[in-house]
Amino acid sequence: MHGLMQFQPLLLTGLLEHAAHAFPRVEIVSESSAGRFRYTYAEAAARARRVASSLRSLGLREGDFAGCLAWTTYRHFELMYAVPGVGAALHTVNPRLSHDHIGYSIKHTGERVMFVDPDCIELMEQIAPRTPDATTFVVMCSRSEAPPTRLPNVRFYEDLVDGGDAEFSWPVFDERTASTLCYTSGTTGDPKGVLYSHRGTYLSALAIAASNVWGISRKDAIVVLAPFYHCNAWGATYLGPMAGAKLILPGRAMDGKSLQRLIVEEGATVGPGVPTVWLGVADHCRESGAGLGKLDRIVCGGAAPPLALMRTFWRDHGVRTVQVWGMTETTHAATNLWTDLDVLSGEAEARAPQGQPVFGTRIRVVGDDGKPLPRDGKSIGHLQVQAHWCASGYLKRPDVALCDADGWLKTGDLAVIDTDDSLRLTDRLKDVIKSGGEWVSSVDLENAAIGHAAVAEAAVIGVPHPRWQERPLLFVVKRAGAELSADDLRGYLSGVVAKWWVPEQVVFLDELPHNSTGKVAKEALRELYRSKIAAQAG
Repeated sequence: MHGLMQFQPLLLTGLLEHAAHAFPRVEIVSESSAGRFRYTYAEAAARARRVASSLRSLGLREGDFAGCLAWTTYRHFELMYAVPGVGAALHTVNPRLSHDHIGYSIKHTGERVMFVDPDCIELMEQIAPRTPDATTFVVMCSRSEAPPTRLPNVRFYEDLVDGGDAEFSWPVFDERTASTLCYTSGTTGDPKGVLYSHRGTYLSALAIAASNVWGISRKDAIVVLAPFYHCNAWGATYLGPMAGAKLILPGRAMDGKSLQRLIVEEGATVGPGVPTVWLGVADHCRESGAGLGKLDRIVCGGAAPPLALMRTFWRDHGVRTVQVWGMTETTHAATNLWTDLDVLSGEAEARAPQGQPVFGTRIRVVGDDGKPLPRDGKSIGHLQVQAHWCASGYLKRPDVALCDADGWLKTGDLAVIDTDDSLRLTDRLKDVIKSGGEWVSSVDLENAAIGHAAVAEAAVIGVPHPRWQERPLLFVVKRAGAELSADDLRGYLSGVVAKWWVPEQVVFLDELPHNSTGKVAKEALRELYRSKIAAQAG
């Protein structure tokens, strides 16, 4: 027997329409090279409906894909609702991937329609020969603003708006319908496509909006430093309309100076972003003496935020850090932790930095035999996740078994779980270091190194050793003007980590290589070791 409750499918367009009616005058602010643009949720919803009504003129039908090669702008925001709103799926293409990976993802998806940011036209022209199925290109501006292009069959975004139906009504369909598509960053092999659904995305957004996760309300202004092509901006795309929070879209400029100015001038209170982005903001503030205005908290993920960074934000600006862990495959955050004030003040040590599961998410660690390990804070195992919004497989990749036989998502992370369900990642499986039969956590060693006042960034890889099989090698970027020797750093580390963790080799670099998602590209560091460091030693 079913309950006597009304039923409407959980469709993403309901979030935008809610904002248009409940928060019609709340602003969306979008930065670009042409200047700062602002309008309201009511205006955004009206434009999204017009665009949606024009999509059929491009040949887009329910079940199709449309690609979008663009930065974090208001037009991109509109497409996040317009394309899924008609039953198609929006492939948010990452412009920071390599040409090979961009071309692969577009060709693999098979989309015929590509929306292209004016700043990405030259890139699309270079990619187009690799994507023969893409035959229609919509430049995301007005006809008069568009730069010249060699792309064929070009349309213009504002023509879709102007020619759209102002009375268009969003269609209703199955909530399990695909909504958006994001590809992994392709650090090992070709990128893999994660196809989100309306239902999963809707439920995930509800879960992370809670007060013990992001804590979003109509009093907030979200500066969206996680791009739309990174897991739908980690959910900010939906949290803003859901709660009536102002959205601040930074466009392409992600340097510390530009972001600090945007945060202060637009009154941002919260923002999602990877540690490298927030490090840039913190460095600019330190060097210039600038503040962060109304910023109250940052949501930091993609990699474990260094304790030194979190303490800098708290001590210098009164800004707390909400640590989150998730993957492209988990839609949005799977676990989170509001860092305790006694940790930020230095009166206590941080534990379980990835926090506890977001409501609706289950986690476990298993041994090599696939059997669950105890939640004792000590047993290191393979981390697995289940949730209503976790991927069950990759697009057109039946050869890749993403989940085990019981439906648990295999994350590729090694972790421990404590008695209270607190999670601490110890390594990515491909990054793990086992020295003399004992684990060395590259994550913990990196965080320890960054705790030194002269260290700006640090990364650890495992390298072969004749006696211990593997030993950690530490790459370090020093802060501007700082003096630091390898012996000084090793002496510091010997006081904060196990002595057998302390690396024999410390290599200083001007900068660390980063991939398209802002994470340190460790494969590039391994190649540097193989081609130069090991070769010179030999």
